[in-house]
Amino acid sequence: MRAAVLYEANTPIVIEDVTLVGGPGRDEVLVRIAATGICHSDYHVVNGTWHGEDYPLPVVLGHEASAIVEEVGSDVKRLKRGDHVILSFVPTCGRCRFCASGEQHLCNGMAFKMGTLADGSRRLHKGDLTLYHFGAMSSYAEYSIVHESQAIPIPSDFPLDRAALIGCATMTGVGAVLNTAKVEPGSTMAVFATGGVGLNVVQGGVLASASKIIAIDLLDNKLEFARSVGATHTINSRRDDPIEAIREITGGVGVDYAFDAIGLPKVSRQAYDVTRRGGTTVVVGMAPTGDQILIPATIAGSSKTVKGCFYGSTRPSIDFPRLVDFDRRGQLQLDKIISKHYRLEDVNEAFDALHRGDNARGVMILATA
Repeated sequence: MRAAVLYEANTPIVIEDVTLVGGPGRDEVLVRIAATGICHSDYHVVNGTWHGEDYPLPVVLGHEASAIVEEVGSDVKRLKRGDHVILSFVPTCGRCRFCASGEQHLCNGMAFKMGTLADGSRRLHKGDLTLYHFGAMSSYAEYSIVHESQAIPIPSDFPLDRAALIGCATMTGVGAVLNTAKVEPGSTMAVFATGGVGLNVVQGGVLASASKIIAIDLLDNKLEFARSVGATHTINSRRDDPIEAIREITGGVGVDYAFDAIGLPKVSRQAYDVTRRGGTTVVVGMAPTGDQILIPATIAGSSKTVKGCFYGSTRPSIDFPRLVDFDRRGQLQLDKIISKHYRLEDVNEAFDALHRGDNARGVMILATA
């Protein structure tokens, strides 16, 4: 099969013929990748900001995807050949403390570690070279094997490009609002960085009936994207101080909830600074390796809460179908998030566009139903 292989950071990704060894195990599913998103998490590996033993190379990237089931293992009962699925990059055991308490996104009961599939194995080969996996799936390839918990069935008439977004950007952004922060109706929000995740934080604010949704970015086109999906105010932080601007918008109080959707320490601190006393700052974006956030000791007196948000605090089997339903009813606008479709061989062009900030979200199409 064809796959996009990254051999070294800051070098072009290469389209290769690789081998996916073996069929699905008893609790696994072989899927044909239909669509897969161009995400900053993959780009962190491409440009080397994520590095070290947690991000081994060479690797087949990709973790935001929809797929079609080709074959199921002997113990898999809820899926069958031909099913359309959204893939989750967090395999879940259903038995560990986190799964039992409804925090499946934090599951630690699987053998999975960075660079492997859910069972801890590596099954991608280029000749004698064993490649690493990403997101327990490596969706920048024509096929993948995933644990059954990672394949969430959806209606066969739901567009597969939109479905791919639910696998990461939409789940992370909307989930940050609904699941992690639990934003109340009438609340005020600030969203720093309106890429694929940030735009879905904005949409989460609309779903939560926030009264003010303030979008902050460096690029005017990103702010236009944010307005198109529900932002009530926009601030270009290249021209205006976002802290002063948000204080003016909120009458000097600050926002109830501030979301850092990019994960840079400077931005996280800005989000903290615009959060009102007693409010909540949510760090959604994934920071470069080794970065730290400086929080002032006055946090005690301000009674602010700082929360990390991993994968929108998702329960995939519950949340993915719910997001599909939101989109089908027009309560999400996933079609507006997709700016451009790419082919697998366009992967480097797609990442260049991501770096420039051209797209709300680029999606690679590998197969149709």
